[in-house]
Amino acid sequence: MAETKLNYIAGEWVAGPSEIENRNPSDLSDLEGMYTQASQDQLETALDAAKQAQAEWAAYGLERKQAVLMAIGNELMARADELGELLSREEGKPRAEGRGEVYRSGQHFTYYAAEILRQLGQNAQSVRPGVEVNIKREPVGVVGVISPWNFPTAIPAWKIAPALAYGNAVVWKPANLVPGSAHALAEIISRQDIPKGLVNLVMGSGGGIGQALAESAKIDAMTFTGSVPVGRGIAAAGLENMTKLQMEMGSKNALAVMDDGDLDVAVAMTLNGAFSGTGQKCTASSRLIVHEGIHDAFVEKLVAATKAMKVGHALEDGTQMGPVISESQLVENLKWVEKGRAEGAELACGGERLNMPHEGYYMSPGIFVNATNDMAISREELFAPLTNVIKVGSYDEALATVNDTRFGLSSGIITGSLARASHFKQNARTGVVTVNLPTGGMDYHVPFGGRGDSSYGPREQGQAAAEFFTTMKTTYTAAGTPE
Repeated sequence: MAETKLNYIAGEWVAGPSEIENRNPSDLSDLEGMYTQASQDQLETALDAAKQAQAEWAAYGLERKQAVLMAIGNELMARADELGELLSREEGKPRAEGRGEVYRSGQHFTYYAAEILRQLGQNAQSVRPGVEVNIKREPVGVVGVISPWNFPTAIPAWKIAPALAYGNAVVWKPANLVPGSAHALAEIISRQDIPKGLVNLVMGSGGGIGQALAESAKIDAMTFTGSVPVGRGIAAAGLENMTKLQMEMGSKNALAVMDDGDLDVAVAMTLNGAFSGTGQKCTASSRLIVHEGIHDAFVEKLVAATKAMKVGHALEDGTQMGPVISESQLVENLKWVEKGRAEGAELACGGERLNMPHEGYYMSPGIFVNATNDMAISREELFAPLTNVIKVGSYDEALATVNDTRFGLSSGIITGSLARASHFKQNARTGVVTVNLPTGGMDYHVPFGGRGDSSYGPREQGQAAAEFFTTMKTTYTAAGTPE
């Protein structure tokens, strides 16, 4: 039996009252490890320790804090092969994607290490004579972090790194489907020069430990990435305590393919946007809005390229798409396939459970054609390797269809027209817009977030993160007249 890996609470590795298995979705016979689950009492211990540690951490010198974040980031980048393999083993991304995610996570920490030295205040002239005004940012306090399973290292990194950079403490509940990557990151953090309790790892269920964390009056802020229903529940819980909220939730991203676009580019960007990460990402291209002038040629090329994709074990060479995360996710995906057919869409390829040499949660990437924007498969987030093609007659219709959604995270356009690209950037109602690129794949030094049901609260990443992880203080000083 594998050794049970523990929670990290108040500077100590501690066992909980129960444990869970972590199995490889590429090969269910592969048990990656056993992981303990935190109790309610342990969560309270973590919250109390975080409050005390935050005061100590805020008093650290700038260069001392900077050294901590640099060390974390550098170790993640140095160990990207090893930890990327762990990530792929437990989550199902192909090895290259897993390595890239871990390396990018390290860059988040080194970026925010530099930001520690860039925290500058402001001076203002008062309307009253002889009064000096100073404006500064201070830590918000204890931050609850609830992270999802689809980016098990990157999303925690882009939440924890700015939380620490701006002087806060963290109580972190990762998704139970990916405890290995969470434990590995916590282990790196635990070896740094930080107060005990500054970062706490409390593994447990969303409905148990996650809900208790969201309801706690001991947190000052909550940053969450996950589904819209869970986000609404967290918002309702946070309202009771006036908790500051930052939430990234669902999406239904559209890629508009215009008749003046490069077909090969359009297909390549679609494959990346729709099927990298097995389609299990909030920026996935799940609606393809295609101009009738190139619709048939685009569909022919896309279907052929999709059929040619190699689906396989995440750690095998040549795998382009791994398994989905779990049995329940696979069952849900297959239900969406049947629902799309029932609505009148035609499944041009894929959308089937695959029998592979290893028992796992394999599904072929699927494309619906003859879809309309009022179908459920065009309205709801599927979180699956499925996308649907909607034919339109003009650029104006394409833009209107892109914007016809309750979500608003990411959108993109494939076009050779500067005028269309410029107009689309100005008028697409999403927080992220791409031109001749996939709808996913964001830089770490600029803001990330959406509108509508996709996001709530201040943006993540880049300097915009300061809006959430700090609070503003304005001071007035009357120094008097020197004698």
